[in-house]
Amino acid sequence: MSTAAPKQTQGKFRFIDIGVNLTDPVFRGVYRGKRKHDDDLQAMLDRSRSAGVKSMIITGGSLKESKEALELAKQLGLYATVGCHPTRSTEFEKYAGGPDAYLSALDTLIESHLNGKGRVVAVGECGLDYDRTHFAPEEVQKKYFRLQLSLAKKHHLPLFLHSRAAHSDFVRILREEGLGEDGGKAVGAKGGVVHSFTGSVSEAEEYMSMGFHVSINGCSLKTEENLAACKAIRLDKLMVETDAPWCSMTSTHASKKHLDTLPADLRALYFPAAVQPEKFAAGKAVKGRNEPVAIGGVAWVVHRVNEGVSYEEVVENAWRNTVKVFGLEELNES
Repeated sequence: MSTAAPKQTQGKFRFIDIGVNLTDPVFRGVYRGKRKHDDDLQAMLDRSRSAGVKSMIITGGSLKESKEALELAKQLGLYATVGCHPTRSTEFEKYAGGPDAYLSALDTLIESHLNGKGRVVAVGECGLDYDRTHFAPEEVQKKYFRLQLSLAKKHHLPLFLHSRAAHSDFVRILREEGLGEDGGKAVGAKGGVVHSFTGSVSEAEEYMSMGFHVSINGCSLKTEENLAACKAIRLDKLMVETDAPWCSMTSTHASKKHLDTLPADLRALYFPAAVQPEKFAAGKAVKGRNEPVAIGGVAWVVHRVNEGVSYEEVVENAWRNTVKVFGLEELNES
């Protein structure tokens, strides 16, 4: 395995964080309803730019959150997704007017934000999560996952997908809805990405065979099994993300031994000095709160588990794939 550090660092590597939860109150200093420090969203964004993060896709996990994500994306010149996370899929039935009205509201939101600054670039976050059926039963999740696939077909948008402990049902629904090959191109869909991937080698291979991309973050790199599955992702199907403020990489993860080889200048960029929320200091990162700066660390681990593949190859392939799938060609000119 190569241990060579890149010859050029700062300013050389560029990233698009495809999954960041910027609507989360922790980026405004509020944790579980309690303010612990000043709003430091802008300082966090400034750090990310210094670390080479050229843009981000803000995740929409419900109708309300999707509206907030789009508004924030417009303000900041970023992008957003529109959809309903499987753990929130009971919202379809609780909504005034029922499931059809909720789907129609998502549809209208997409329709009115297809172009220009802060536009919607994917349908989601949608999928299945059988680890958390206490939030929404399996049958409810399946019903409204299937329903949201109609939005991707109608608007010819990629999907931002979530799958946890539900692989067989997840791929079965995709196949039944015409997304079993070439990302569903024949039915008007445009592929997409299974984000925050924590599945097996065979699952990664099946997603890729169906025409989907696979995205890696800190949660994707916790165990040796995770690292083996990460290695199975072809460079032409790879994306990277942080899922900030979640999915931090920690000293207990299998990724640590690879992060230990990160050159000092890159470490300073991707993992800046941090303090506890209660001891907040302006300009410092916050411990326990993942930030988009760490995306470079995610890419570094992907590089390390792929012997013979340079860091730059990993970074540039992820960039190229992201631009192509989500239609972000303007970022190539920035």
